[in-house]
Amino acid sequence: MSAFWQDVQIFPFLQYALVTGVLTAIACGIIGTYVAVRRITYIAGAIAHCTLGGMGVARYCQKVLGLDFLSPLLGAMIAALLAAVIIGLVTLYGKEREDTVLSAVWSLGMAIGIFFISRTPGYNEDLMSYLFGNILIVGKNDLYLVAGLDAVIVVVSMVFYNKLLVVCFDEEFAWLRGLHVQFYYLLLLCLTAVTVVLLTQVVGIVMVIAMLTLPAAAAARFVGRLWQMIVLAILLSMLCNVGGLALSYAPDLPTGATIILLAGFVYVISLFVGGPSKRLFTQAMGHELGR
Repeated sequence: MSAFWQDVQIFPFLQYALVTGVLTAIACGIIGTYVAVRRITYIAGAIAHCTLGGMGVARYCQKVLGLDFLSPLLGAMIAALLAAVIIGLVTLYGKEREDTVLSAVWSLGMAIGIFFISRTPGYNEDLMSYLFGNILIVGKNDLYLVAGLDAVIVVVSMVFYNKLLVVCFDEEFAWLRGLHVQFYYLLLLCLTAVTVVLLTQVVGIVMVIAMLTLPAAAAARFVGRLWQMIVLAILLSMLCNVGGLALSYAPDLPTGATIILLAGFVYVISLFVGGPSKRLFTQAMGHELGR
């Protein structure tokens, strides 16, 4: 690990990677907590795999059509938001089975991505970096976009904290309070989509769900309030991102996989060290809602 901390002072690409790991940890801790409480990890999984379609189309437009502004990250963002809105509307208003819609979005997004990737000259070798992540290739422009999206997530989550809390924890209570549940549910899905795109840069499409759920699940075993869970999940996500980056650097290990393994280790440790927090967390959340 000492080699990493020495080189990070010299090489800009390592500095970008380190800052990206910290920024994405903030979004991961916030939205991962909401996803865990609302139990929508399966929806987050469909959104994550749909981003490959946006990446493939964007890269095709870059290489073949000359649209240089349409980066894979921007394409992933458009695809993720579109998938979130479609899934949310079908879940709320559609008559089709939810699992059928999720399977369709999941598979079609991946198929579109693979199709355009196969038609893009010189792009096939980049596929693995998007599937399994490569935080070391994040450039300055990508870093600016990550920082902007992270700021949006933080601001929106702070402004709508109480409403998202109610919608995530007790939807029936939210209806009784006259809250516009549909709007805040769609808002949560859109925030989840943004976070998925950010995490794709770090751990890739395949392992996004693990990073969304494991730090938040570990944090839930030590705290009794949602805001405490968010803060601890952010800290654990930072530990996993920065620690995985540092551990994988010298032996040239896959960074995304190392981050996930570290997150899994943290979660397993929490099972033995943390208390039986599920019941206490539920009681504390009920108290917080009643205020």
